[in-house]
Amino acid sequence: MAIIMADGAVYKVGGFPGWTSIGNVDYNNWAASNNFQVGDTIIFEYNAQYHNVMKVPYKMYKSCNVSEGTPLETFNTGNDSIKLNRYGHNWFICGFPGHCQNGLKVDVNVIRVSTTKPPTPSRTDDDDDDVQCPDCPNKASPFIASFGLIGLAILFLALAGF
Repeated sequence: MAIIMADGAVYKVGGFPGWTSIGNVDYNNWAASNNFQVGDTIIFEYNAQYHNVMKVPYKMYKSCNVSEGTPLETFNTGNDSIKLNRYGHNWFICGFPGHCQNGLKVDVNVIRVSTTKPPTPSRTDDDDDDVQCPDCPNKASPFIASFGLIGLAILFLALAGF
């Protein structure tokens, strides 16, 4: 679920349950079902007595070993808002013992989306009108376009005097 704001969308990590080890939430499935953009905000809601949020490098995310390095950031308020300010992966884990290993981790991937449309080709007087174009309107006369081959055959027979 996302709330769209003028500055970007706001996502509650994990949806309704939030950031918790109860309920078997698949956080990576949740993340994959969203389309995160630069400027969006993710909110981690959790019980601060039992959880925290650590933004970590990939190696720490993969191993779930908090003693393996230094987290990039640590959050522990129970209601942490994090603005996504760059493209690419943002890895988060819970630093409480055993929580990451039990699935309390998420990979929030901010994708690059093109907001520009490809240029529309312009026509010049030199363009060949006989070129096949599936998006171009039918240039046949309305009579032929309406009746097709059967109508054309009937017209031919009528003109031939049958």
